Amino acid sequence: MSSLLSDFNGACYDTEALYKDCVLCPRMCHADRTSRPGFCGCGTSIRAARAALHFWEEPCISGTGGSGTVFFSGCTLRCCFCQNYPVSSGKVGKEVSPERLSEIFLSLQEQGAENISLVTATQYLPSILCALSRIKDDLTIPVVYNCGGYERVETLRMMEGFVDIYLPDLKYRSNETALRYSQAKDYFSHASAAIQEMIRQTGAPVFDERNVMKQGVIIRHMVLPGQKEDSIQLLHWMEKHLKKGSYLLSLLSQYTPFYKADQYPEINRRITTYEYRKVLDTAISLGLTEGYMQEKSSAKEEYTPPFNLEGI
Repeated sequence: MSSLLSDFNGACYDTEALYKDCVLCPRMCHADRTSRPGFCGCGTSIRAARAALHFWEEPCISGTGGSGTVFFSGCTLRCCFCQNYPVSSGKVGKEVSPERLSEIFLSLQEQGAENISLVTATQYLPSILCALSRIKDDLTIPVVYNCGGYERVETLRMMEGFVDIYLPDLKYRSNETALRYSQAKDYFSHASAAIQEMIRQTGAPVFDERNVMKQGVIIRHMVLPGQKEDSIQLLHWMEKHLKKGSYLLSLLSQYTPFYKADQYPEINRRITTYEYRKVLDTAISLGLTEGYMQEKSSAKEEYTPPFNLEGI
């Protein structure tokens, strides 16, 4: 039976219809996910691999209580270096109902989470919004949308009023690089538009008295081996097209050759200090200094949590 979801702007969505002809992500595969998986590998039932306090995000996200992070199974990208590949491939995860997901959110809040962080959630968005709607009067902490940046603006608009903080990647400027490493040639055109929509929704970053983020956008960019020039082009785009003070930049050095990276010799290594420093120096020279950098030693596998169905 169809269920109707009203957003904070009064729009009403038929969740079953959204799954029957799926265009939630830029793939727009039009799969009838009530009978077969979409490109993301998912049907209509929410699957998640972990729901627990996570302390390895940016300081303003983790705070002192940790981020109440839910890792969802499946993905709309095909990143050959994915550090969460057991989950993104859909091999790990347990089915949860929207009602159970609501309980998980409230449980994380009771554990002292600074926020509820939804990791790679687009493929289940209609059901997740139903879960959030059920507890909108009981959930008092921010909702974080932690994604790969490959989003449709039309889908993001469904989230307005539900999401307080957006935490997108901005992975590539080059279409060829995006195709090679993530099978998404149109990555930049969608991610760049998505980030501008996210900033429109949240406005400038807002923090509490402990410097924990309550609202805003943090753009993550991970420097890849041999791709410093692509990173530099992205920084120039940000400086030109995004208003200063409207977001934070998190420049990551943590690349580790996970998953299928060994099939791509040019990225089958960690980045060098020189590569990261060149990108960081460019950010500083462009005035992109509001945000976070990482020490080179941050490239460690222990930043990937165990996907053991904890909390699900």
